Amino acid sequence: MDKYAYECGIIDCFNEMVKAGLKPLALSHPCETAEERDGYLPFCDQICRHYQTHYHIEDEPLLSDLFPLSMNRGKFNILFYYDEETIDAYLALKRRKEELINDNAYFGQKREAIAVEFGKLLGYPLFGIKRLIAENREKE
Repeated sequence: MDKYAYECGIIDCFNEMVKAGLKPLALSHPCETAEERDGYLPFCDQICRHYQTHYHIEDEPLLSDLFPLSMNRGKFNILFYYDEETIDAYLALKRRKEELINDNAYFGQKREAIAVEFGKLLGYPLFGIKRLIAENREKE
């Protein structure tokens, strides 16, 4: 199977999960370039119409201790969601992290809270979020 077909299958699956309420927010696999990511947008238009979901183009993904830094730093992504409250919550979380950094307060419980809230937006159970953070050996 070629990479494009594989990624489209993932996009379809995640949108089905978002529509069913299993994931408030889903991420496509990170792309190395905006051009690569944008190549999936015609399919995203089609699949989001099919599932009545939405997508958000992400050029500066939220980096947190939930995932290894190299997974998303400098990458390009597509976020899938069902309702506007979800994408608003994601964008607010990004702003909150930036405010913590600007206030020299992005550490300890506040830093962990960003990763936990991100995991919750992705529909992960708390035990899974805690495990991902604990096992992440490539924090920012």
